[in-house]
Amino acid sequence: MTRQLGSLSEIRRPAKFAHFVLRCTNLQASKQWYSTVLGMRVVFENPSIAFLTYDDEHHRLALAQFGEVPQKPPHAAGLDHVAYTYDTLGDLLHNYERLKAADIKPVWCVNHGPTTSMYYADPDGNRVEMQIDNFPTVEELNGWFRSGEFEKNPIGVNFDPDKLVERYQGGASQEELVRQGAA
Repeated sequence: MTRQLGSLSEIRRPAKFAHFVLRCTNLQASKQWYSTVLGMRVVFENPSIAFLTYDDEHHRLALAQFGEVPQKPPHAAGLDHVAYTYDTLGDLLHNYERLKAADIKPVWCVNHGPTTSMYYADPDGNRVEMQIDNFPTVEELNGWFRSGEFEKNPIGVNFDPDKLVERYQGGASQEELVRQGAA
């Protein structure tokens, strides 16, 4: 039986994102950090590598420590951050409070417009973005992009996460709280 692969001009996209791998300077510290921050569990480890996951994927993250690893200079080319989306603002803020109690604080909190985001730095300075989508539908998001607001300020507006928690607990609506500049 002969099988055809089809036209090479046709793009076939991956079915899902599988994992990423980080070289680290301290395997144990990185393993603990990702277990705390993302609720990951170790599925395999040896003295040089650990595979971690938080769902049914065999691993979402591999951490590798092979001898001395030089630190990457600030603003060097390469991966800037990875991002994870929460379902609700309440989930994002609960995670913020949980991590703050563990003395893990965001290095940057910003409402980008499309998202409300908190960035955390792992022991090697790799950034992990925790976010929620600010628009309930893709159509509303695309409408906001077309409005020109994003072009005026593509980075966003910084916010104080403690004030956002206070307003959330005070009963302000999610719709109000995710509006740029409201937090």
